[in-house]
Amino acid sequence: MTAKETILGVDVTQATYESLTAELFQRINDQKQSFIVAINPEKIMKAQKDEKLRTLLNSADYHIPDGVGVLIASRLKGGNIKTRITGIDLMMRIIKEAANQQKSIFLYGAKPGVADQAAENVKQQYPDIQIKGTIDGYQKDMDDVIKTINQAEPDILFVALGSPKQEQWIRQYRNQLKVSLFQGVGGSFDVLAGNIERAPAAFRNLGLEWLYRLIREPWRWKRQLALPRFLIRVFFSRKGNHKPKT
Repeated sequence: MTAKETILGVDVTQATYESLTAELFQRINDQKQSFIVAINPEKIMKAQKDEKLRTLLNSADYHIPDGVGVLIASRLKGGNIKTRITGIDLMMRIIKEAANQQKSIFLYGAKPGVADQAAENVKQQYPDIQIKGTIDGYQKDMDDVIKTINQAEPDILFVALGSPKQEQWIRQYRNQLKVSLFQGVGGSFDVLAGNIERAPAAFRNLGLEWLYRLIREPWRWKRQLALPRFLIRVFFSRKGNHKPKT
């Protein structure tokens, strides 16, 4: 499995989009389960005060560096994380490869109607994709949700319940589901459905979505303080946390 490094006690995977996608689909073909969680500075900082959250994040198989601050932290610690991997971009690469390899997907989460619209838009972009079904995140009967997903038999399950609820859900139910790949995708269904606009490509390519959001929503400024606090803490933390893990 791809090597990891630890930043302030939270695992982060060393990978590129290409290497990670290839490994994930090899595991699907080998009928091995994989659980992906997105890691950013805000989550790492919250995990400093919440041991349960840190354990939850580290319980995943893959921890994608979804935040430019994670890359900076890795460099500060002498680590090897070179590429930022965002949750929605990885999701789209997985969908593209699923269409190529005739693997199936299922969308679970978000408000009623959102997953349906997201699925429709994905189908328009990738006509060959096999979408086995959708369920909104407001269904209360978990037995029925599990039964519906298992009857559909998807290879890949995208869960959009918000973090950390989606990760808690995956951890709780993964052993009951006949699914190979789980990814918590936050608000990605709303983006795919056209309800939320992503930051322009220029901001995304520079890792400055946070700046775009701050410009659009200046009341978020307190949340943005997590990044400098995170980098200061990384800088003064003990050396050695970057050593690769297998």
